Amino acid sequence: MNKDKVFLLLNGDKPKHLPNLDEYKLICATDGAYKYLEENNVSPNFVTGDFDSLTNFPKDIEFIETPDQDFTDFDKILQILFDKGFYHVDVYGASGSEQDHFLGNLHTAIQWQYKLKLTFYDNYSTYYLADKVTSIKNCKEKIVSLIPFPEAKQISTQGLQYPLKKENLTFGERIGTRNRAVKNEVSISFTEGNLFIFINH
Repeated sequence: MNKDKVFLLLNGDKPKHLPNLDEYKLICATDGAYKYLEENNVSPNFVTGDFDSLTNFPKDIEFIETPDQDFTDFDKILQILFDKGFYHVDVYGASGSEQDHFLGNLHTAIQWQYKLKLTFYDNYSTYYLADKVTSIKNCKEKIVSLIPFPEAKQISTQGLQYPLKKENLTFGERIGTRNRAVKNEVSISFTEGNLFIFINH
């Protein structure tokens, strides 16, 4: 499996600042997000979608039509990346705008968690699905939230202001928002379920 990183832009809130794209092996976007890259003079390796809003296709960019409405644009482009042999994907533009899309993107992340390593970035935070044992480095004084989707069991943490000791979190009952890192390294472990970690910038 190719472990070089991918930059993926979806059609949510656009980043105020692009990361260093030289660090990425591949740059790609859905068709609704392509215009933002074009405006910033970024030429992606490929773009996917049904292209109902795009008419002029540059010849040096691969455009992959994905008209199947049974899957979201996010899911379809992840399938393409998986088929191409990529594993680490940094996702921008997954949140903001229409919140049902944001929740749908979290749902898609769970579906792909055993095939791809997805890390999401927006203008306020970084977030991702936690492994059963996860370490966060260089995070002292940052806000850290633990969001079960929909539940995570036997969670233990070290390095947070309000530690958890083999406790359960369940969406709709109890979640772990707005905790704070009191050490430069935070460790989180749990035994069952799905747990998103949000780290505010």
